[in-house]
Amino acid sequence: MGMKVLVIGSGGREHCLAWKIKESSLVDKVYIAPGNGGTSLIGDNLDIKPEDIESLVDFAKKERIDLTVVGPEVPLVAGIVDKFEEEGLKIFGPKKELALLEGSKVYAKQTMKRLGIPTANFEIFDNPDLAKEYVREREPPLVVKAEGLAAGKGVIVCKSLSEAYRAIDLIMVEKKFGSAGKRIVIEDFLEGEEASVLVFTDGSSILPLVASQDHKQVYDNDEGPNTGGMGAYAPAPVVNELVYEKIKEEIFRPLIYGLKNEGKIYKGMLYAGLMIKENQPYVLEFNVRFGDPETQAILPKLKNDLVGVILKTVEENLGKIELAWDERFCVCVVLASRGYPGSYEKGKVIEGLEKLSDLKDVFVFHAGTKRVEEKFLTAGGRVLNVVGLGTSLREAQEITYKALENIKFEGSHYRRDIGNKAFKYLGKS
Repeated sequence: MGMKVLVIGSGGREHCLAWKIKESSLVDKVYIAPGNGGTSLIGDNLDIKPEDIESLVDFAKKERIDLTVVGPEVPLVAGIVDKFEEEGLKIFGPKKELALLEGSKVYAKQTMKRLGIPTANFEIFDNPDLAKEYVREREPPLVVKAEGLAAGKGVIVCKSLSEAYRAIDLIMVEKKFGSAGKRIVIEDFLEGEEASVLVFTDGSSILPLVASQDHKQVYDNDEGPNTGGMGAYAPAPVVNELVYEKIKEEIFRPLIYGLKNEGKIYKGMLYAGLMIKENQPYVLEFNVRFGDPETQAILPKLKNDLVGVILKTVEENLGKIELAWDERFCVCVVLASRGYPGSYEKGKVIEGLEKLSDLKDVFVFHAGTKRVEEKFLTAGGRVLNVVGLGTSLREAQEITYKALENIKFEGSHYRRDIGNKAFKYLGKS
């Protein structure tokens, strides 16, 4: 009998994970809690929310789930791994204490400082008046961050003193992000180009994935408000071999081994959001799970059996594994609802998906969708991820954008420049 695997979450990342897990020769059955319209084609969607840890534990015990893979950060920060392990259940992700690397920007910055990891200079405040006093003495631009989880929206870049005051008030006085804003981090603004590097780690071995680049702003040329991510591509040439080595040696090794020396074993996926300036990487943030939409641009390139790698991570036996990659470029473009990242309508009929099912080197990962009989309807801000592979970045873009032309729903929009930042490193190919 093959394994039963439970994937927790409902976005494009989770559809991509479920797809890659289902491909594994080790796996018989996939459950997704709560999943989306697309995941219903791969396995069984469960009506359980990611933060309802008790119900997830009960289900995993009752169904004898062999492995649970957690997509989003909220259950990890809430301690889902500790609860599952107490019940003798295998689960992929860090324990609650180490999930604070994402759950608390204060904890993350203090850890980086203690372990000598390159990051922006910072100060921590729990009093808005003292915070304002500090910014008065600094030169803008500055970055003001709510300490806790704010769905990727708690980071405000302030180009003037008045913007910094406004950000402090928004987070600490108006409590826009609730208790996530009890404390703030104010840090120097780093210039450069952003990239993401994710690693599997079992607390001893560190296995990096290919570098990727997310596109946060909603409109072309990085204009408009920040989103959860409008697209990604991999590999990202801003992370050349020199930078990749520095990321391993100056960021991941000191972090994983430094924590280990303190008696803390980090197991799972670890994601570094980086700023690269003149071939020097600095950490903007750590995330304690697969990125979204980076995962959708990375996993189609992975040749290994994902479940095999995850099991070795959970069992603290990652040392013997090497990752093998499809050498092609991968581009992921997010198709969003009108109004996203602000308020948007749901329930629009999605047309044209069937035209993509036979296309070679094209994948569609659902995010905010639901399936009603044979139709798919919009059910979120980020609706679909369309992903293409090509021998050059230009070809991968062309394949992806051509595929996108087939899909229609009222008010849909997407960025038309995903991957363009790479051309200054690649030439025009």
